[in-house]
Amino acid sequence: MRYVVLKALTLKNLRKVYRDSIVALSGIDLSVKEGDFFALLGPNGAGKTTAIGIITSLVNKTSGTVSVFGHNIDKEPEAAKACIGIVPQEVNLNLFERNKDILINQAGYYGVPREEAKRRAEKYLKAVHLWERRNDIARNLSGGMKRRLMIARALVHEPRLLILDEPTAGVDIEIRRSMWELMRKINDGGMTIILTTHYLEEAESLCRNIAIIDEGRLIENDTMVSVVSKLQNEVFVLTLTEPIKEAPILEGYTVRLRNNQEIEVEVAKEQGLNGLFEEISKKSLYISSMRSRSNRLEELFIRLVENKNFEATASNELKVKNIINSDKEELN
Repeated sequence: MRYVVLKALTLKNLRKVYRDSIVALSGIDLSVKEGDFFALLGPNGAGKTTAIGIITSLVNKTSGTVSVFGHNIDKEPEAAKACIGIVPQEVNLNLFERNKDILINQAGYYGVPREEAKRRAEKYLKAVHLWERRNDIARNLSGGMKRRLMIARALVHEPRLLILDEPTAGVDIEIRRSMWELMRKINDGGMTIILTTHYLEEAESLCRNIAIIDEGRLIENDTMVSVVSKLQNEVFVLTLTEPIKEAPILEGYTVRLRNNQEIEVEVAKEQGLNGLFEEISKKSLYISSMRSRSNRLEELFIRLVENKNFEATASNELKVKNIINSDKEELN
């Protein structure tokens, strides 16, 4: 028997130009398979939130098509929206409503009968560990609890596609990791998830495929393993047991002095750490602690953007050469 993998989301030539002529999206083509855990990344202002706004019908597109599980958002907006659950960046709960009522009312907006809505409210409040706070008003929850409540609200109508827009922004590491476990469990149950985040380790831990947007352009769309493999260097901060006056020379490594007792060392992926420790030992340096400093997501953005700009420049130069050669042939 042959199984057909459906497309949970399809974007074709998606464009958005605002009234002040700012191009937020310039012809995005993208598809997400059913059941995927998909990362949508990019620096601030890249166009991620605009794309999500268009998918969820909160922002009007300039041109292009969007389909959610085969439902065109222009021709079948209700069917498309019924497939989507969204957790936005900003907390947008009714802060004076009881937590369980927030979920029950949300389910009602999607036509879920009230008794079924009550059952689902219990199910998803328990899933995010808020059942004991069901009768509290949302205002009394901590920031992390409000984030979890928003996830439960997005799930209560049991959508096929869950969009998480910076769901762990501003929460501590313990809450973040508990939310990761919840997301994995939801995805393992068959739900398609699209995640935007500024934490590359979050995307690496959760997602199988990734797309990166910069200045409204899609600059990368591949598997997570393939994209992360493009990272070349990592920077480590070494704390020394004794103060020094200048950065030591470690053969094969770039070293910078942070202060009189800390140095930064740039290590290429193929070098590893054994050679670094050997060099440190030769200099009779003693290390009390070591930590990674690299903003790996920033490095990835920079590398990909530089590569795309280089490719565009090379392509333009080739076009110019072809035109010049063509003009020479005509003259001859």
